[in-house]
Amino acid sequence: MTRLSARVYGSRHVLFAIVIALLVATAVGLVNTRDMDSQVDSMFADLQKPGSPGCALGVYRNGGVLYSKGYGLASLELGAPITSETIFDIGSTSKQFTAASILLLEQQGKLSVRDDVRKYIPELPDYSQHGEAPITILNLLNHTSGLRDYLVLLGLSGVNQDSVTTDDDALALIVRQKGLNFAAGSKFSYSNTGFFLLSVIVKRASGMTLREFAAQRIFGPLGMTHTVFRDDHSMLIRHRALAYEPGDKNAYKLNVSYYEQLGDGAVHTSIEDLAHWDENFYSGRVGGKNFLETLQEQGKLNNGKTLEYAKGLFISNYRGLRVVRHGGAWGGYRAELLRFPDQHFSVACLCNLANANPEKRAERVAELYLHDVLKPEEAIGHEPHRTVVLMPAQMAALTGTYRNVSEENVVRVTMINGTLQAEMFGATFPLRALSATEFVPVNFSVPARVTFVVGSTNPMLKISGDETITADYLKVREFNPSADELAGLAGDYSSDELGVIYRLRVADGRLKLAEIAEATGIPRTGVPASTLRPVVADEFEIPDQGMNIYFHKDMQPIKGFELRAGGSRGIEFSRTHLAAPISF
Repeated sequence: MTRLSARVYGSRHVLFAIVIALLVATAVGLVNTRDMDSQVDSMFADLQKPGSPGCALGVYRNGGVLYSKGYGLASLELGAPITSETIFDIGSTSKQFTAASILLLEQQGKLSVRDDVRKYIPELPDYSQHGEAPITILNLLNHTSGLRDYLVLLGLSGVNQDSVTTDDDALALIVRQKGLNFAAGSKFSYSNTGFFLLSVIVKRASGMTLREFAAQRIFGPLGMTHTVFRDDHSMLIRHRALAYEPGDKNAYKLNVSYYEQLGDGAVHTSIEDLAHWDENFYSGRVGGKNFLETLQEQGKLNNGKTLEYAKGLFISNYRGLRVVRHGGAWGGYRAELLRFPDQHFSVACLCNLANANPEKRAERVAELYLHDVLKPEEAIGHEPHRTVVLMPAQMAALTGTYRNVSEENVVRVTMINGTLQAEMFGATFPLRALSATEFVPVNFSVPARVTFVVGSTNPMLKISGDETITADYLKVREFNPSADELAGLAGDYSSDELGVIYRLRVADGRLKLAEIAEATGIPRTGVPASTLRPVVADEFEIPDQGMNIYFHKDMQPIKGFELRAGGSRGIEFSRTHLAAPISF
């Protein structure tokens, strides 16, 4: 064999080996991809049963779609499947688009985020006349305005999601509020009012509705051709999924809203369109680099404390990695957009089932793809899986009512069938014991611990988790008012700020909110009677609505009460009539 022929022969062998290696690598890659896809699909297996609503999943990497798929049905009536093109209402995940619109207007010189909000909405009360700082646009963007949440206010006034409400309805209710929850910039409190008002500011500063502005400046340029801010409840949206919630006997029922406000929510989009928005965080096609940095700049309180909230985005860490995220919930729609900016990796999960929990599903998908860079759960404070068995007497000693003095909410600890349960934040959670005094609330929304402080003159309960739920609760003696005391509280109470009358009556030995009526006396329809549960003297709560009522007993007979609920505090009611008969 000549040297030349040997070289050719050897080259052929090398080439053949390379081809074989590439084929093997491709085959292995295909197997790995199929295995990865199978693992992702298994996380949505519960939604693939016949007749189930579901979710659409999008996995993005380096500005492109890595994986997308639909699980379940977009319409139970029509049997239409969810696909990557299915449109969902993404609820509060919309807030980042509202914030982006404001920053684009600032780029144009149409406004400054340091502007007093009353420059654009002069009908708002001047809360600064009491010596407080004026509310700025930046306060609205960072949830530090102190404004009461208009969605809570609508609910307190007897308006439910089945009612059609407009921007004018919401704005009229907001401007009737005489006080703030706190001075602007002094605290963080998530408020939909701020982002609704941002939509009003966009309209007044640009001459376009938020729907029009976002379409022209964001959705259009990014190619998000199927994305829209829905500001008309009768709008037809092609490929839109209907929203559901669990019903009786493994059935489902519709859960849709007819509210027409936007800014705090109302973006309708798909997995495919969100890929373009995700890519913009790296390319800056809309807004540019400074715009994106400002959008993700975390807010600060007046005292200099840095918040986890930026402008329509939560900035935090997940298992050791920086994340930028926001979820959404409206009617039966649920959404989560979870981004790992340093890894150029994101997960979007959009659902049409109220208990689908897209936040947890998105995290599990991310864990699958990023397992090699995520820290182990135990290393970052996730709860250990140990469980200890307590004696009934040990658990019984922990039962009772615990009250948070600053937030005025209550945790009730009971023992049912040998298991401790904590009723808090509108739901009941079994408590898994880590020790005689440390517990994990099962199925809680975030990793948390419940710790009991015993053996002191002031027994208490501590909830520790992220900064939104960390709180201390003092154990209080149950208040058991007599029949005469309850009768003395019954009557009609009116609120100028809500424009309604609350009719409190005694029935079956309990004080009840029997009816909510308009100021004219006409009852609001669709508002069920609610039971007021005593907490401590003069204080009652309606747990399923997150309401607390504080009666003013400084004068007899009772002259009124203060109502606090979620993001709305200090709402005064005046007694107008003593109790009159009313049918429940």
